[in-house]
This record gives sequence, structure tokens and C-alpha cells, in this order.
Amino acid sequence: MIDALFGSKTRVKLLHLFLNNPGKSFYVREITRLIDEQINSVRRELSNMMGVGIITSQTDDNKLYYEVNQRYEYYVPLRAIFADEPVEAKAAAVKQPAARQAWTLAFEQLPGVRLVVTAGVLVRGSASGIDILVIGDTPPAKVKAVVKAAEKAEGRELNYTTMPYEEFYYRLSVRDKFVTEIINGKHAVLVDTDKLLNN
Repeated sequence: MIDALFGSKTRVKLLHLFLNNPGKSFYVREITRLIDEQINSVRRELSNMMGVGIITSQTDDNKLYYEVNQRYEYYVPLRAIFADEPVEAKAAAVKQPAARQAWTLAFEQLPGVRLVVTAGVLVRGSASGIDILVIGDTPPAKVKAVVKAAEKAEGRELNYTTMPYEEFYYRLSVRDKFVTEIINGKHAVLVDTDKLLNN
């Protein structure tokens, strides 16, 4: 039944393979062995999936490698369908708003934090390559731990950047491209102790 819904048996097998192995890349002959399908149908479906954006490719050592695009808009719902996770994990994905509240609160409680902005895959309509921007004198290990919790709750890798407050304030005042692209694009403010971004 899923084959009919998603167009082909090969595509369904590819979705299973990629969504069960986020962050891992495969080359074509390896894929054909793993999913036991003909190379022509695998190449055709890989091309279709790249056109949609669910997978990406890169060349390394004269081989073309493919992997799932964790920044794809429908990555999380597709992973809930195709990943071989226990039922409890899928149920947890349904409770995502509560999980998001937990890691949002963890960012608010970071020592030395003055500003936390979310964008990218965490904000609908954002084109930013950065998902979380943390400003302040926060211990890097603590920021990393909270980001790991956020990644677990969101079911994908997140790109984050930390910056001392003085540097951020300076970059904001000179309209630095990196900072202004995040702030002028779609974003959400989780923490803003100095009301810097309140318009």
C-alpha cells in the first residue's frame, strides 16, 4: 500500500534507507546492494528525490555519494513514517511542542545568555542556514548540551552559532551581513534580556 502511495517500491526502499541513516552517505552501487534493486531504477529514483530536495549529493574520491537532507521541509514527518523507531519514539514526535518548550526553557536558563534567536529549519519560511544563534558569555559545553537536547527533540541536526555579546552588538551596529540576514529574515526570539530586538 505504501508503494502505491509513494509511487514505487524502489522509492520506498530508498526512503527507508536514507531516513534510517541520517548523516550517513551512500554511493549508487552500495545502495543497489543494500536495497536489492536494479541500478537503473535506483538512479532514476535518486534523480527524482534530488529534484524534490529530500536527498543531497556530493562527490568524494571520484564517487558520487547521496544522503538524506535533514533540512528538507518535510524531513521530520517523513522520518516518523519511514524510520524503524519504536512506537514510543514516534509517539514522542507527536508531542513535539512539549519537547520544544523543554529545550526552549533550557536555553533561557543557560548561565550568561543574553539573546537566543531561532531561524532556519526551526522557523517556518526562514531561509537562514543558522538554526540557533546564542549570544552571551555562555559556557560552550552547556550550549552544546542544550543544542543536543534540541536536536533530539526536533529529530534532526541543527546548525548553531555562539557569539560574545560585545561582538554581536558591534556586528549589529555595522549591519554585518551574517547577523542582518538572520535578524531581517524570519526568526523567533527565545531570550532577549536587553530588549535588543524589540521593535
